[in-house]
Amino acid sequence: MRTSFDRRGLLAGLAGLGLVGPAAAAGPLVPTPGQTEGPFYPVTIPADHDHDLVRVEGAAARAMGAVLHLTGRVVDRWGRPVRDALVEIWQCDAHGVYRHPRAPLQEMADPGFQGYGRTLPGPDGVYRFRTIRPVPYPGRTPHIHVAVVVPGTGRLVSQLYVEGEPLNERDPLFRSIRDPAARERVLMRLEDGSAIEPAALATRVDLVLDL
Repeated sequence: MRTSFDRRGLLAGLAGLGLVGPAAAAGPLVPTPGQTEGPFYPVTIPADHDHDLVRVEGAAARAMGAVLHLTGRVVDRWGRPVRDALVEIWQCDAHGVYRHPRAPLQEMADPGFQGYGRTLPGPDGVYRFRTIRPVPYPGRTPHIHVAVVVPGTGRLVSQLYVEGEPLNERDPLFRSIRDPAARERVLMRLEDGSAIEPAALATRVDLVLDL
């Protein structure tokens, strides 16, 4: 990997924050609600599409913005790991610009931000990304697009939102999730992630498939 932090330290930091580890379900879990893919899913998958969106192969500097370590588990409604899942995320950069040919303000795009990443969870269902704290842009609250693809099952598309963000209640897509338990599924509680990487944030979001 091109990342400057060490995997062993990453896992130790996540464990210290309670961001990794099995979570046994006491009963059926509320599934992650589906949301629109949006207009800026990549037209073609970029050459650099790993789990670290903060570094782009060949770029001189890392992405602008606060680093966010996003992790969680891909599970079914009973908390069991879903095998063979592929997790994708995509989001705008710190200027509010997507890496997409039809996205506005391409001249302002941050060359150090990958914009899209994908990863295969481990046998325990754990996935992880290194990205940036999402920012707002006109008409939208800060959010990260996420998709989970399971061969033979289908594709879940959703969006993740920052807990406590004042713009959430003015965002039509966030407000379209009316069930409080379903809203809880897509909220990111941002915590101090300096145990993983200096000055970073960390959050855990489990992706629950309706299986």
